[in-house]
Amino acid sequence: MTDVALRPIEDADLDALFEQMRDPEAVRMAAFTAQDPDDREAFDRHMARLRDSPDVTSRAVTRGGRLVGSIGCFVVAGDTEITYWIDRAVWGQGVAGAALALFLDLVPVRPLYARAASDNIGSLRVLRKAGFTVVGTETSYATARDAEIEETVLRLDR
Repeated sequence: MTDVALRPIEDADLDALFEQMRDPEAVRMAAFTAQDPDDREAFDRHMARLRDSPDVTSRAVTRGGRLVGSIGCFVVAGDTEITYWIDRAVWGQGVAGAALALFLDLVPVRPLYARAASDNIGSLRVLRKAGFTVVGTETSYATARDAEIEETVLRLDR
């Protein structure tokens, strides 16, 4: 998919990213989300921290020049983890896979980890197709579901 690109996140992206990250179906699927996806002030503080942190690499995902999501990585307990959020309007169209491939070229850190709710089949498929392998599962509290759920942990070594 050649019309998918990555670029730095700009102030002008924040309204659209906020709307994407509060879509109820996407929030449920992601499971591990902000305490209150409708809290714009918390979102703005979170995004400011991410954009200012030297330990975070984040990019806007565009398709045909239109913002359709975000992708990034951050360090947790010495491990670099990747995360992405793609607008539900383009799910199933190869956007996540194309953005992930571009991001993996941008970030040379290996191993690289990813996590997804174990029932998030689409995201797990995208990660496996990119070369991530399942290294385990954990039971964690998913804010969006207000429940403990199984989370799949994946690793990319190449």
